[in-house]
Amino acid sequence: MTIIARRFQPALPRMELIMPTVEAKPNSRYPWFIRLFFWKQKLTYGRVLDPGLLWGRSPLVFASVALLYGALNRRSSPLSPALRSLVTVRVSQINHCAFCVDINSATLAKRGVAMEKIDALADWRNSPLFAPDERLALEYAEAMTLTEPGVSDELRARLKEHWSDDAIVELTGLVAFQNLSSKFNAALDVPSQGFCKLPAGSADPKG
Repeated sequence: MTIIARRFQPALPRMELIMPTVEAKPNSRYPWFIRLFFWKQKLTYGRVLDPGLLWGRSPLVFASVALLYGALNRRSSPLSPALRSLVTVRVSQINHCAFCVDINSATLAKRGVAMEKIDALADWRNSPLFAPDERLALEYAEAMTLTEPGVSDELRARLKEHWSDDAIVELTGLVAFQNLSSKFNAALDVPSQGFCKLPAGSADPKG
């Protein structure tokens, strides 16, 4: 299996298209502890995930990333499962990560969120489907992810009115992690794996 990272250059005389590739290795060539992560992915998703095959080329980094995700996604998180998934899908949309939008949308649907709401996520500001806490979390996720306008003091104050300091740290960590994950996958052009119908406007960075 080969996953191609594309970097297109303008057509100029005597210049070639640059197409570096990152290839997945045979499973037997990954360290045993990475193959344990692959086994868990097969149990959860029915297959090994393409990003795991790429992260697995740097085993210690992959293990650290996987453990961080597990901590942020634990059952005892102060943030509800649906809220966490709403945030991860929105960050994935902004960063144009087809794989992340696909798999996180599937997780969001599995957590009981209607497809109508998932479809409206890119334009959540103009939709009546989102609760006040969801709007606040999405606003914060966008402010962290987009270069402008950034996180304002006024937004930080509203976060503290709604959540504890511990919950704010968890939300901030989740948004930061999803930026790491989605930017990694987008840079290497990791495709969706067909877990879910992609929400409308999934490539819209502004929403």
